[in-house]
Amino acid sequence: MYALVTGGAGFIGSHLVDALMLRGFNVCVLDNLSKGALENLSRWRESSRFTFIKGDLLTINDVTKSLKDRQTIFHLAANPEVRTSSVMPEVHFNQNVTATYNLLEAIRKTESIKALVFTSSSTVYGEPSKVPTPEEHAPLLPISVHGASKLACEALITGYTLTYGFKSIIYRLANIVGARSTHGVIYDFIQKLLKNPKVLEILGDGFQTKSYLHVSDCIEAILLGLTKSSRQVGIFNIGSEDQVDVRTIAKIVTDEMGIEDVEFRFTGGLEGGRGWEGDVKNMLLSVGKLKSLGWQPTCNSAEAVRMSVRELLPK
Repeated sequence: MYALVTGGAGFIGSHLVDALMLRGFNVCVLDNLSKGALENLSRWRESSRFTFIKGDLLTINDVTKSLKDRQTIFHLAANPEVRTSSVMPEVHFNQNVTATYNLLEAIRKTESIKALVFTSSSTVYGEPSKVPTPEEHAPLLPISVHGASKLACEALITGYTLTYGFKSIIYRLANIVGARSTHGVIYDFIQKLLKNPKVLEILGDGFQTKSYLHVSDCIEAILLGLTKSSRQVGIFNIGSEDQVDVRTIAKIVTDEMGIEDVEFRFTGGLEGGRGWEGDVKNMLLSVGKLKSLGWQPTCNSAEAVRMSVRELLPK
């Protein structure tokens, strides 16, 4: 019941903190606030069961301090921007791989740690030959530095887990959407339309087709897998069971914003109509493993997108 959430002030992390606190956990958050915001955690700041440490996984003393008396680690701290990984690969290596290595080194020296939960990404699959893609798909050939860094983290976690005897759960996430998100196609569309409601620039050809899951469903999946997984290293996909393309997302956003006659201006993108280097055009994960444990998404991709738009629009 004593948990650490790295990146707990961020989008998914803060929703996880909410769920843990409501379940009676004693929660410590370690976050450098480069992406997260303290306001995401404001409801818990006065609770005796909540501790916030402004620190960085790249600083060993911060990591060691945050692990004191913890039993379960939820490792969400990372650079989430797939798009920037082609131009800033060293940032993704440091904030994903080096940060995870530092955490694992501290875990192996801390006797209280029983379990590590890690949020990986669908990008580790690259462009798989099988869609929906199961966890057992091989070989894993990421087409972005972001995906490669997440896969490197998975390998490190697996090696440390089986060497030093704790339990790990690795979750490969589809596109998670909802309140507090500060990046991604929905957020970008809203920000662009608030600045210019007449024209919406859309990266690529708009036919990028992917799975979108609401953050509330994601949190339920994370917690269920932790309690139900029986393997020392468990690997699970988390996503919706259908897809939606970028053109449909644009229509949902403009509809929810009440904007008519918007010109959709497509950039054309890279080869094959990708929005950027490393953009996977077709992504759908198989979620049968988690469903067999009792999890079920409550909404499809289009519904998750619509809910997210409503939550992200200025009140």
